[in-house]
Amino acid sequence: MGDGLHLPAAASTLLLAAFGVLTLLPHSVVGKPVEEENAGSSALLQRVKRGWVWNQFFVLEEYTGLEPLYIGKLHSDMDKGDGSIKYILTGEGAGTTFTIDDSTGDIHAIQRLDREVKAQYVLRAQARNRLTDRPLEPESEFIVKIQDINDNEPRFLDGPYQATVPEMSKIGTSVIQLTATDADDPTYGNSARVVYSILEGQPYFSVDPKTGVVRVSLADMDRETRENYTVVIQAKDMGGQLGGLAGTTTVNITLSDVNDNPPMFDQRLYQMSVPESAPVGSVVGRIWAKDRDIGVNAEMKYSIIDGDGRDTFDISTDPTNLFGIITVKKPLNFENKPSYTLKVEGANTHLDPTFRHRGPFKDVTIVHVSVEDVDEPPLFDSPAYLIELPEDAEVGTVVKTVSARDPDAANNTVRYSIERSSDPEKFFYIEITSGALMTVRSLDREEIGWHNITVLAMEMNNPSQIASVSVAVKVSDVNDNPPSLSHYLEAVVCENAKAGQLIQTVTAVDPDEPLGGQHFYYSLAPEAANNPNFTLRDNQDNTAWILTRRGDWSQHDQTVFYLPIFISDGEQPVQTSTSTLTIRVCSCDHEGNIMSCNAEAYSLPASLSRGALIAILACIFVLLVMILLMLSLRAHRKKPYLCDEVENVHENIVRYDDEGGGEEDTEAFDIAAMWNPREAHHHLAKMRQDMLPEIESLSRYVPQACADFDPCAPPYDSLQTYAYEGEGSVAESLSSLQSGTSNTDHEYDYLNDWGPRFKKLAEMYGVLETNSPPMW
Repeated sequence: MGDGLHLPAAASTLLLAAFGVLTLLPHSVVGKPVEEENAGSSALLQRVKRGWVWNQFFVLEEYTGLEPLYIGKLHSDMDKGDGSIKYILTGEGAGTTFTIDDSTGDIHAIQRLDREVKAQYVLRAQARNRLTDRPLEPESEFIVKIQDINDNEPRFLDGPYQATVPEMSKIGTSVIQLTATDADDPTYGNSARVVYSILEGQPYFSVDPKTGVVRVSLADMDRETRENYTVVIQAKDMGGQLGGLAGTTTVNITLSDVNDNPPMFDQRLYQMSVPESAPVGSVVGRIWAKDRDIGVNAEMKYSIIDGDGRDTFDISTDPTNLFGIITVKKPLNFENKPSYTLKVEGANTHLDPTFRHRGPFKDVTIVHVSVEDVDEPPLFDSPAYLIELPEDAEVGTVVKTVSARDPDAANNTVRYSIERSSDPEKFFYIEITSGALMTVRSLDREEIGWHNITVLAMEMNNPSQIASVSVAVKVSDVNDNPPSLSHYLEAVVCENAKAGQLIQTVTAVDPDEPLGGQHFYYSLAPEAANNPNFTLRDNQDNTAWILTRRGDWSQHDQTVFYLPIFISDGEQPVQTSTSTLTIRVCSCDHEGNIMSCNAEAYSLPASLSRGALIAILACIFVLLVMILLMLSLRAHRKKPYLCDEVENVHENIVRYDDEGGGEEDTEAFDIAAMWNPREAHHHLAKMRQDMLPEIESLSRYVPQACADFDPCAPPYDSLQTYAYEGEGSVAESLSSLQSGTSNTDHEYDYLNDWGPRFKKLAEMYGVLETNSPPMW
C-alpha cells in the first residue's frame, strides 16, 4: 500500500492539514490474472474492491500567482510508473477551471477562484488502461472547497436612505435601521463580522454599533429652525479592527411637522371697504392667521365672535384652509349704516395633546369694514303692484299712483314712464312727475283680462339710473255682453212629427263670467209668442226645448220656419238678445231618420218667354255700364289741376290780423277732438263764422277771369288744422291740455337736462342754471 497524494516538498504541515490528505487503501484484485481475462465472462463480472479513495481538498481563493495552482495528486496502486495508466478528471470545472496530468495524476487550478462566486466544486476521477481504455478502477467523486479570505467590504444595498422623524422627538427615538451585507464567509473568521459607526451627523443622531439602528441623540430639534439633516454611516468588517474593510452610506433625515406653534394674525386691525351695491355673497376681503407649522397643523377655522357686523357679514375658510374669506351676508345701505366692526377669531383645527402647554392655539383680530356710497337707482315703495279694475272704467280713470324715491343722500327728482313693450297697444298712461297711472283706452276683459305693465323710474340728474317695477292690472268682469245661442242655429222637424214632440235642445253662451255662474232665461220673442207651430220650454238649467204644437207637416206647404228666441242673463245690468232658429221640414222614415230636406223649387211663369228674359238682362247690363261711366267722370273731376313740373309755383303771402277768442271761443275748434287726439277726424274741424282772416295774395293782382278758368292755377287759399302736438317727441307734448287734472304745481327743472335746444324755453320758465354743464 502506498500514498495516494503527493504534495510538493515546499508545502508546510499547515498546508497539508488545510488541503487534506488522500488515503489509499490496500489494493487486492479478486479474480484471475490479467492473462486469464478472456477465460470467461463470469470472471469479468466479479466485484473488485476499490484500490484508492480520497477525501475533500481545500484551496485558498483569489490566488494571484503566475503558475497554475497545484491542488493535489491522484495515484493508484495499480500504477507501476510505466505510463500504462491514464487518469481522467470530469465534473464541475473539469478542463476549464481544473486540469489533471493524465500520466502523473497531478491536479492544478488554471483559473482564479472566488469563493463568493462558487464555494466548492464536485469532481470525479477514474484510472483507465491507456491502451484498451478499459477502466481499472470504478469512478469516484471528490470535492474541492474554496477557502475564504477577507476580500469583500460591507455594502449597503439600499442606500442612500430617506428617513423621517417627528420634530421635538425625545433622545433615543428610533429613526431607521440600516443593514450592511458582507459577501465573505460568516462561518470562517471575522471576515463578515460588521460593526456600525457614524461619520457625520453628530450630535443630532447616533447609530447602534451592532444593530445599525439610527436614533435621535439631541432633544427638542425644531423643524421650523432646521428641517433636513444628512447622516453618514460606516459599516466595517473584521469586527471593526484595524485592517478591516469598510463601506459607507448616506441617510437623509427630515423632521416632520407637529402642531407645536400657535397661529398669529399678521395684523391686529384690518381695514376693508365694499360698495353698498355689492350683492349678497360678494367677497369683501381675506385675513390670515399665520402658523409656522405646515400641512394639517396649519389649517385654520375662522369665526366672527363679536362686533356690530356679525349679522351683516360672514366668514369662511378658503379651499386651502389657511385664509379667512369675509363675504356679504345681507344687503348693504350706505345711508343707513356706513361702517361695521368685526371681531374675528382664527383657531387651529388639529391639536396635538402633547403640545397643549404651548397654546392657546388661536388668535383674535379686528376687521373694520367701510361701506362705499354708490349712486343707486330709484327705489319703489313696493316691489310689485297688483291692481283690480272693472272693465267699464272710464277713460282717464287713475288706476294707481306709484311712488319711487332716490335712496341716495342727494334725493334727486324722479320721473316716471311706461316701458312701451309692456303696453304695446297703449291702454295706459302715467303722469311723468306724480306717477299716477291712468287709462287712455277702454278696457275689455273678454279681449285682454290681464295687463302686465312695467313702470320705469329715472333720476333726472343721472338718466342711467333707472328702476323698474311690475304693475299687474286685473280687469274684473262686468256684465256687458248679451247671451246668444251656441252651435245649434238650425233644427229639423219631420213631416210625420206629432204635436208636443221635442225637435231641438238649445243652449246659450255668454263671454262674461259672473261670480255666481251663468244663468240664462229663454222665451219666444214677443212677435212669436202666439206661434201656432212651435213652442219653447225653459228647463231652468241654462237649456231650453223647442217643441211642436201641431202635426201634419208637409214640405209642399212650407219648407222653412224661422223661430225668434229671446235670451236674457241673470246679472245686473241685464243683457238680452234675440237669436233666430231656422227649422226645416224634412221627410223622415218611421224611425225618425232624415231622408230628404229639398227646398221647394221655383219655376218661371208660363207666360214669360225666352225673348223677354233676354231683353230684361240686356237692360240690366246697360244700366250697369251707365252707372260705371258716371262714377268715372265724377272721379276725374275731383283730380287737382296741376301744372307741368317745370313751371314756377307762385308764392303766397298770407297775413293774419285776427286774434283768437281764448278759452271761451268754442267756434274755432272742437275741444273734444283736442282732449282725445286719437279720435280726432279731419272732417270735424270747424271754421269760425264770425271772423274771416284777411288774406293778401298774389292772386289779387291776377285777373280773376283768367285764374278761374286756368286749370294749372294752384289753390291759393288753404286751411290747415292741427288738433294736437308733441306726440313722438322726446319732450313729449308741450300742450297744457289735461294739465288741469293734476293738483300739484308743475316743475320745470328737467328743462335744464334737455340740452341747448331747450335753453330758450328754460329761460322763459325761469329755471335756467348758468353754471350747470350740458349733458351732451
